[in-house]
Amino acid sequence: MTIENIKTIAIAGAGTMGQGIAQVCATAGFLVVLYDISASQLDAAKTLIQQSLKVAVEKGKLTASESENTFSRIQFQSDVHALKADLVIEAAIENLDVKKELFITLETINTESCILTTNTSSIPVTQIASALKRPHRFAGAHFFNPAPVMKLVEIISGVDTDSQTIDTLKALCEKLGKTTVLAKDSPGFIVNRVARHYYVEALKVLEENVTDTKTIDTLMKASGFKMGPFELMDLIGVDTNFSVTTSMYHAFYQDAKFRPSLIQQQKVDAGHHGRKSGKGFYEYDKK
Repeated sequence: MTIENIKTIAIAGAGTMGQGIAQVCATAGFLVVLYDISASQLDAAKTLIQQSLKVAVEKGKLTASESENTFSRIQFQSDVHALKADLVIEAAIENLDVKKELFITLETINTESCILTTNTSSIPVTQIASALKRPHRFAGAHFFNPAPVMKLVEIISGVDTDSQTIDTLKALCEKLGKTTVLAKDSPGFIVNRVARHYYVEALKVLEENVTDTKTIDTLMKASGFKMGPFELMDLIGVDTNFSVTTSMYHAFYQDAKFRPSLIQQQKVDAGHHGRKSGKGFYEYDKK
């Protein structure tokens, strides 16, 4: 499979990351199949992608016609068997068993030439690939939130990933207007392994009552960061951030430096998932 052979891209998971990746691929001219098991999540994805495209038009990044054409290239599907494509990007929850089960289905319904990729933030690619018959056509393609804005994509090779798969993914990302970095297969890869402590240490400061969230965010922005850790967690999703931290904690055999926070656990339990729920570490207008 080469970049010239890729016409249709399937996205498995219509959450925040799946929506963004679908928009990026459709904007670049690919036909996109966006799947989610939840019909309500698909409806939300349609609305949010339309809103995102509207903002892109208002900022002069797309014309109205380009926006309409982009949206028309996206099919919304709730049947997993509709995920037939030249390349598949999985953007489901950070759960190894869920991902393995999904990829077994994806490998079964697609041709042998189809490239399967995961957008996992933290789970080693080789662990997911262990469920596949053709692991050489499997790799990590880790986009960052918000996908239409963030330029970086980490491409991760599993133990059995072949060089052609990686070359094709690099060419695809270039066509999407992204900058790629190659990473070896390790929990959290490069960015999340380094950035994890931006969140974990901020949460420890909060747990120890050193100061409050607003002060921590203000100090970090004054130090040169564009967003404070709590603002960023709310943007990414408190639940998503907690899931990635938990995954990395176990992947590194309960190394204390990756310990998840009880404060974050409580936020997740209460449904305070950040901007998408209207409340996280801060409150938001849900118009």
